[in-house]
Amino acid sequence: MTTTLITGANKGLGLQTVRQLIAAGHTVYLGARDAERGQRAADEVGARLLLIDVTDDDSDAAAAATVRDQVGHLDVVNNAGIIGGTSPADTTGPDIQRVFDTNVFGVVRVMHAFLPLLEAADTPVVVNVSSGLGSMAVTTDPARFESTIRSLDYNSSKSAVNMLTSQYAKAFPAIKVNAVDPGYTATDLNGHSGHQTIEQGAEIIVRMAQIGADGPTGGYFDSAGTVAW
Repeated sequence: MTTTLITGANKGLGLQTVRQLIAAGHTVYLGARDAERGQRAADEVGARLLLIDVTDDDSDAAAAATVRDQVGHLDVVNNAGIIGGTSPADTTGPDIQRVFDTNVFGVVRVMHAFLPLLEAADTPVVVNVSSGLGSMAVTTDPARFESTIRSLDYNSSKSAVNMLTSQYAKAFPAIKVNAVDPGYTATDLNGHSGHQTIEQGAEIIVRMAQIGADGPTGGYFDSAGTVAW
């Protein structure tokens, strides 16, 4: 039985990923900070609610203890994320700290808390939800829409997620650790301005969550293939 945790999963890409992985046969813990919203979402798709705040070490440790006691192993999709919103001229140190606390440090906290459960899985997989906005190559290519977005906090946080992915993959070769770019997907993060549906955006997350022991690790992928760092 493959048991998977999706952080930040009570709506948007996270919830759609939960829905598709359950359809693929996974037992899924739906990670959420709010018990009421989380339970409502879990009931909707047939998932198990797991209360977890990726910005809180104690919350992450308690969530890991719950999963350890219930199933003893886990795969992880680090989906929880927040957007920035200030222009580069207005962005302050605290602005970046706030975004990094969820988008970057949250990945580290979850990995630290759940590492024993990942190592106990038969073919452990970690999918870090990044963005094309975290790619130096993509954001400097004038032919790409991403090159028009100027954001210090969100973009740099996703670049950091990419580096975390690379380093975790090298440190733990028995765990398949990859980053994915879902593409410009209509979610609350962008006021539903994305040109993709959440079904389309979740496809690469779901695909990479199901790779086997012969799958890639330390890579960066979108629906079309490998993304340049």
